[in-house]
Amino acid sequence: MAAAVELLARRDYSSGELTAKLRERGFAASAVHAVVSDLIEQRFIDDARSAAHRVSYQMGRGHGPLRIRRELAELEFDELLIETVLAEHSWAQLARDVRVRKFGPERPYDWRERARQARFLQYRGFSADHIRSALGASDLDLDS
Repeated sequence: MAAAVELLARRDYSSGELTAKLRERGFAASAVHAVVSDLIEQRFIDDARSAAHRVSYQMGRGHGPLRIRRELAELEFDELLIETVLAEHSWAQLARDVRVRKFGPERPYDWRERARQARFLQYRGFSADHIRSALGASDLDLDS
Protein backbone atom coordinates (compact mmCIF):
# COMPACT_ATOMS: atom_id res chain seq x y z
CA MET A 1 0.00 0.00 0.00
CA ALA A 2 2.83 2.40 0.84
CA ALA A 3 4.45 1.91 -2.57
CA ALA A 4 1.13 2.53 -4.33
CA VAL A 5 0.44 5.69 -2.36
CA GLU A 6 3.99 6.89 -3.03
CA LEU A 7 3.42 6.49 -6.78
CA LEU A 8 0.02 8.19 -6.62
CA ALA A 9 1.52 11.13 -4.74
CA ARG A 10 3.61 11.95 -7.83
CA ARG A 11 0.84 11.79 -10.43
CA ASP A 12 -2.55 10.33 -11.29
CA TYR A 13 -2.34 6.70 -12.45
CA SER A 14 -5.01 4.49 -13.94
CA SER A 15 -5.63 1.14 -12.29
CA GLY A 16 -3.84 -0.67 -15.12
CA GLU A 17 -0.80 1.60 -14.96
CA LEU A 18 -0.54 1.33 -11.20
CA THR A 19 -0.87 -2.44 -11.34
CA ALA A 20 1.94 -2.63 -13.90
CA LYS A 21 4.18 -0.31 -11.88
CA LEU A 22 3.69 -2.33 -8.70
CA ARG A 23 4.29 -5.62 -10.54
CA GLU A 24 7.54 -4.17 -11.99
CA ARG A 25 8.66 -3.46 -8.42
CA GLY A 26 8.28 -7.16 -7.63
CA PHE A 27 5.05 -7.24 -5.60
CA ALA A 28 2.88 -10.36 -5.79
CA ALA A 29 -0.10 -10.24 -8.15
CA SER A 30 -2.60 -11.02 -5.38
CA ALA A 31 -1.25 -8.24 -3.15
CA VAL A 32 -1.26 -5.76 -6.04
CA HIS A 33 -4.83 -6.66 -6.94
CA ALA A 34 -5.98 -6.20 -3.33
CA VAL A 35 -4.25 -2.83 -2.95
CA VAL A 36 -5.53 -1.50 -6.27
CA SER A 37 -9.07 -2.62 -5.41
CA ASP A 38 -8.85 -0.82 -2.07
CA LEU A 39 -7.56 2.34 -3.73
CA ILE A 40 -10.41 2.25 -6.25
CA GLU A 41 -12.94 1.87 -3.42
CA GLN A 42 -11.38 4.82 -1.59
CA ARG A 43 -11.47 6.80 -4.89
CA PHE A 44 -7.73 7.40 -4.90
CA ILE A 45 -7.77 5.78 -8.34
CA ASP A 46 -10.42 6.80 -10.84
CA ASP A 47 -9.93 5.53 -14.39
CA ALA A 48 -12.49 7.95 -15.83
CA ARG A 49 -10.72 10.93 -14.26
CA SER A 50 -7.33 9.64 -15.37
CA ALA A 51 -8.53 9.11 -18.95
CA ALA A 52 -10.11 12.57 -19.06
CA HIS A 53 -6.87 14.17 -17.84
CA ARG A 54 -4.82 12.27 -20.39
CA VAL A 55 -7.18 13.26 -23.23
CA SER A 56 -7.10 16.90 -22.15
CA TYR A 57 -3.30 16.88 -21.98
CA GLN A 58 -2.94 15.26 -25.41
CA MET A 59 -5.47 17.66 -26.94
CA GLY A 60 -3.39 20.55 -25.61
CA ARG A 61 -0.43 19.07 -27.49
CA GLY A 62 -2.50 19.05 -30.70
CA HIS A 63 -3.10 15.30 -30.95
CA GLY A 64 -6.24 13.90 -32.51
CA PRO A 65 -8.63 11.16 -31.42
CA LEU A 66 -6.98 8.30 -33.33
CA ARG A 67 -3.62 8.87 -31.70
CA ILE A 68 -5.16 9.40 -28.26
CA ARG A 69 -7.33 6.28 -28.62
CA ARG A 70 -4.25 4.20 -29.43
CA GLU A 71 -2.40 5.57 -26.40
CA LEU A 72 -5.32 4.91 -24.05
CA ALA A 73 -5.69 1.37 -25.41
CA GLU A 74 -1.97 0.75 -24.82
CA LEU A 75 -2.49 1.87 -21.22
CA GLU A 76 -5.28 -0.73 -20.95
CA PHE A 77 -8.19 1.61 -20.38
CA ASP A 78 -11.63 0.07 -20.95
CA GLU A 79 -12.80 0.49 -24.57
CA LEU A 80 -16.20 1.86 -23.50
CA LEU A 81 -14.48 4.42 -21.27
CA ILE A 82 -12.21 5.46 -24.16
CA GLU A 83 -15.19 5.99 -26.46
CA THR A 84 -17.06 7.95 -23.80
CA VAL A 85 -14.16 10.28 -23.03
CA LEU A 86 -13.34 10.89 -26.70
CA ALA A 87 -16.98 11.60 -27.61
CA GLU A 88 -17.01 14.63 -25.32
CA HIS A 89 -14.82 16.78 -27.59
CA SER A 90 -15.03 18.66 -30.91
CA TRP A 91 -12.25 17.07 -32.93
CA ALA A 92 -12.95 18.95 -36.16
CA GLN A 93 -12.47 22.26 -34.36
CA LEU A 94 -9.25 21.03 -32.76
CA ALA A 95 -7.97 19.94 -36.18
CA ARG A 96 -8.68 23.43 -37.56
CA ASP A 97 -6.92 25.04 -34.58
CA VAL A 98 -3.87 22.77 -34.96
CA ARG A 99 -3.69 23.52 -38.70
CA VAL A 100 -3.88 27.28 -38.11
CA ARG A 101 -1.27 27.11 -35.34
CA LYS A 102 1.18 25.24 -37.60
CA PHE A 103 0.48 26.76 -41.03
CA GLY A 104 -1.29 30.07 -40.37
CA PRO A 105 -4.84 31.17 -41.15
CA GLU A 106 -4.49 31.02 -44.94
CA ARG A 107 -6.01 27.97 -46.62
CA PRO A 108 -3.69 25.74 -48.69
CA TYR A 109 -2.97 27.43 -52.02
CA ASP A 110 -2.36 24.32 -54.16
CA TRP A 111 -2.74 20.54 -54.06
CA ARG A 112 0.83 19.99 -52.92
CA GLU A 113 0.39 22.26 -49.88
CA ARG A 114 -3.02 20.76 -49.17
CA ALA A 115 -1.48 17.26 -49.17
CA ARG A 116 1.36 18.42 -46.90
CA GLN A 117 -1.05 19.85 -44.35
CA ALA A 118 -3.27 16.76 -44.58
CA ARG A 119 -0.27 14.48 -43.89
CA PHE A 120 0.64 16.59 -40.86
CA LEU A 121 -2.88 16.33 -39.43
CA GLN A 122 -2.99 12.61 -40.19
CA TYR A 123 0.29 12.12 -38.30
CA ARG A 124 -1.22 14.00 -35.36
CA GLY A 125 -4.08 11.47 -35.24
CA PHE A 126 -7.01 13.14 -36.96
CA SER A 127 -9.46 11.23 -39.17
CA ALA A 128 -10.06 11.99 -42.83
CA ASP A 129 -13.32 13.79 -41.96
CA HIS A 130 -11.56 16.02 -39.43
CA ILE A 131 -8.80 16.77 -41.94
CA ARG A 132 -11.29 17.70 -44.68
CA SER A 133 -13.05 19.98 -42.22
CA ALA A 134 -9.78 21.60 -41.16
CA LEU A 135 -8.62 22.19 -44.72
CA GLY A 136 -12.00 23.55 -45.79
CA ALA A 137 -13.81 23.10 -49.05
CA SER A 138 -11.41 22.86 -51.89
CA ASP A 139 -11.74 25.75 -54.28
CA LEU A 140 -8.61 24.73 -56.14
CA ASP A 141 -9.14 24.67 -59.88
CA LEU A 142 -8.88 21.11 -61.24
CA ASP A 143 -7.94 22.40 -64.72
CA SER A 144 -4.79 24.27 -63.67
